[in-house]
Amino acid sequence: MRRFLHLLVALLSVATVSMAQGVTFRVNVPKAVAVGESFRVELELNATPDRGSFVEPSFEGLSVTAGPATSQSSSFRSINGKMEQSVSYSYTYVVYAASEGEYTISSARVKVDGKEYSSEPQKVKAIKENTSSSEADKRPSAGVAGKPTLADDDILLLVSLDRSKVYVGQPVVVTYKLLTRVNMAIESQKMPSFAGFWANRLNTGSARWIREGYQGKLYDACPVAEYLLFPQQEGVLEIDPMELSVVAQIQVKNNYRHRDPFAEFLNPSTVHEIHRRVVSKTPTLDVRRLPEGAPESFAGAVGEFKMTVAPLNDKIDANSAFTYSVKIEGEGNFSMIQTPHLRLPAVFEQYPAKSSESIQTTARGVSGYRQFEYPIIARAEGDYVIPALEFTYFNPTLAKYVTLTSPEFPVMVAPDNSSANGGPMVIGGGGVNKEDILVLGDDIRFIKLDDADLKPSGKVFMFSGIYFLIAALMLIICGLLYVWLSRYLKQMRNQATLRGKRANRVALARFRLAEKYMKESNERGFYEEMLRGLWGYLSDKLNIPSSDLTKENMRERLIQRGVSAEDVGQYVGLISECECAQYSPSGSGHMADRYLKGVTLISRLEAVINK
Repeated sequence: MRRFLHLLVALLSVATVSMAQGVTFRVNVPKAVAVGESFRVELELNATPDRGSFVEPSFEGLSVTAGPATSQSSSFRSINGKMEQSVSYSYTYVVYAASEGEYTISSARVKVDGKEYSSEPQKVKAIKENTSSSEADKRPSAGVAGKPTLADDDILLLVSLDRSKVYVGQPVVVTYKLLTRVNMAIESQKMPSFAGFWANRLNTGSARWIREGYQGKLYDACPVAEYLLFPQQEGVLEIDPMELSVVAQIQVKNNYRHRDPFAEFLNPSTVHEIHRRVVSKTPTLDVRRLPEGAPESFAGAVGEFKMTVAPLNDKIDANSAFTYSVKIEGEGNFSMIQTPHLRLPAVFEQYPAKSSESIQTTARGVSGYRQFEYPIIARAEGDYVIPALEFTYFNPTLAKYVTLTSPEFPVMVAPDNSSANGGPMVIGGGGVNKEDILVLGDDIRFIKLDDADLKPSGKVFMFSGIYFLIAALMLIICGLLYVWLSRYLKQMRNQATLRGKRANRVALARFRLAEKYMKESNERGFYEEMLRGLWGYLSDKLNIPSSDLTKENMRERLIQRGVSAEDVGQYVGLISECECAQYSPSGSGHMADRYLKGVTLISRLEAVINK
């Protein structure tokens, strides 16, 4: 009965999660392709569509060679006792462009539970690459004794600004994008210094490689760094260049003179490494000074803001505290927003303001809010007015200063009724203004009238019975902590050792699944499992969390464990090949070679690391 109840609760949880999951219908398509090159258009739906409701998009000007091929997958997982279900339904087309130009793939439509959803229309640019015979000779190739070469434009590092003219303090986004026509890996990078700017690096960890056209050629492109810059001085400022050291891994088919079939099967090609240094250009930015005549309340804030003030009670008691709260929110350089100056009548005792903030930095700029809270105490009764508060910022869109003003708040301070019961003493004299009254008592420590708890002067705590008891308890606690920590560290070492021992078995199991996908001609599943096997093996073997594992620290750790530089380069190159082939149909014919190469490399690494 208990198992039945648990199963019922799990099914209800899955149903609840499935109903709460938002439906998305998106398209995956490259931005640029070569003329005559086949490419895939994938429409992904994270729900189960109604039967017969799919309306395919229009491929006007493009030739459809296959599709739609449909596939469905679902998975369940439990997180902290909660069941989650994910459903994926996809439609895949294989198309190509017979001539160069820009083509539009219209929206597709589908219904889920009677509600219609549409995908976004996508544009694809077909490029006819202009490659002369002299340039073709420079493409990566190798003869019997020759080595492959790289053309000057095979690897490029471009820099772009989202605007060319700004005011001092106005943000500008700088993007460094890497373009490549060959398999490559980044060895090291020299970041720019950005003299004259306040720089904030943006997160590009989730950026993906996409195909783009540049100067009549196709590249795999990905942003390697993105910065949000705030210029701090006027004039024509130079944006520092970025420098990368890369290594290109070029695979060249071996030319066997005696046609040894066995040798060709085991070593059909050779990977050559070519090191290159790429540097971006140095663009300039026209930074204009802020206009003259800034108001007194301007402290350097540039952007678009609004100010709100929390309403106050119109009646408070004398000697009671209240808080005046101001919130400034919007987009701009929040670092230049200072605490606004609040001028109060002398009867109010004002303390330093407390500030809090919530700020997010994205490629669109810096947005959020800063809040200031002024603690205030009213010291005498009467009718008063909390004056207006001013905050001034420069709006670059309007090219002028904007002053925000808070409303005035009338406040009536009632007499302090607690003074008759031993409250603070108010001292004043006839003919004295209420604002000149001095309030005493809050900061005076009165003479204690009760019996004092005194102890003999010769009796000390050290070396007493309680002293030794506390010392013994502390020793016992330290001993218990030592035992627990020792067991914990031993358990962690055992877990790391266990992960390292089973790394080879786990990787081979993933490779077997990849082999199954290869036989089914499922390229996407094949490369996903290959990458999981390659990355997962090193994560388990080197005891590095997957989130912290990069090609740079992987290369460094493998060399420290005695793996040769050649094997490390081939391993990194295989990962790069699988990542590129995962989104490039042109690499679909090398699945068998990459599978055999992956098994061979892991066997080599296993033999070296386990020594």
